[in-house]
Amino acid sequence: MMPETPELSTDTGLTSTPPPAGQERAVSTITDVASLAGVSIATASKAMNGKSGVSAVTRRRVLEAADKLRFRSNQLAANLVTGRSFTVGLITNDSYGRFAMPVMLGAEDALEAGKIAIFLCDGRDDPIREDYYVRTLLGRRVDGIIVTGKVTDPRRPIKLSYPVPVVYANCESQDPRDVSIVTDDERAARLAVEHLLAMGRRNIAHISGGTDLRAARERSSGALKALDDAELPMVGRNPFFGVWSEEWGYQAAHIVLRTCDSVDGIFCGSDQIARGVVDGVQALGRRVPEDIAVVGIDNWKVVAEASRPPLTTVDLNLPQVGRLAAELLLAAIEGQAVEGRRLVAPSLIVRESTRVTVGS
Repeated sequence: MMPETPELSTDTGLTSTPPPAGQERAVSTITDVASLAGVSIATASKAMNGKSGVSAVTRRRVLEAADKLRFRSNQLAANLVTGRSFTVGLITNDSYGRFAMPVMLGAEDALEAGKIAIFLCDGRDDPIREDYYVRTLLGRRVDGIIVTGKVTDPRRPIKLSYPVPVVYANCESQDPRDVSIVTDDERAARLAVEHLLAMGRRNIAHISGGTDLRAARERSSGALKALDDAELPMVGRNPFFGVWSEEWGYQAAHIVLRTCDSVDGIFCGSDQIARGVVDGVQALGRRVPEDIAVVGIDNWKVVAEASRPPLTTVDLNLPQVGRLAAELLLAAIEGQAVEGRRLVAPSLIVRESTRVTVGS
């Protein structure tokens, strides 16, 4: 039997003769693609990897040649040429994932465009375990590392045996030369209090967790400044600090109402506290939001949406924290590193705990 007539592409002039029946085609290489397309190996590589400096016509010729030869680029070989692994590590101490998962999802969105994979490592608040994971990631030749956590307070920088770009997300390095991405907690508190003021509330209290966390201190500062700007005192003159729990919120609601029976708005330092406050206020015979409007912070949906009524809250935009961290990491990998703290703007999510129905 005569061999089939070679195929001819009228668009590009590329030809490809199939192997004789019963024989497998040999594995194609980038050299084969370049030869069939009539270009250099360097040009073929640029065209296959979407690099600049290649005309649309040439790129089409190369891609058609690769398709005819059933060529698939060897990522390992490409990594050896570029010196990159196209992987990054993400180290967290947030075993529960409440903060780490949104950050990671945001980072993945930014990294997908560069076809970069993430290795997730849980340090579990153990410095020895964290150091082990850093060594493991460096052993895998990751291109960079994102460090994230459940609190924004400054922490020790990770220990590197050789330099790779590092970005801190939802936490901050103690080294001011490192780049750190956190939500603007003071602005978050301002959004909450300004919303209560816009709803006509004038006797506003603030219930939060412990002052050992910077987030609590910055949120209370933002709340006080917002009330000062409105020339209104905070109920009790100062925030009511306690612990980060629904139980504390329930107890604090009783304390606040004993302090000021005319309170009509409460800003809480977290959604957990706010849910407890709502229960406490209602247990005392007050209505939410008709008598007392309540605002939380975090937009932790499993808590905020399950509250009765659902909570108005301030979203910390953690996916945006992750996206920005990944974008800055990619820039650093390309040699465009930056330094210092970056703030991500929060956003207000209005639900029924502050929304009074007309006629109620």
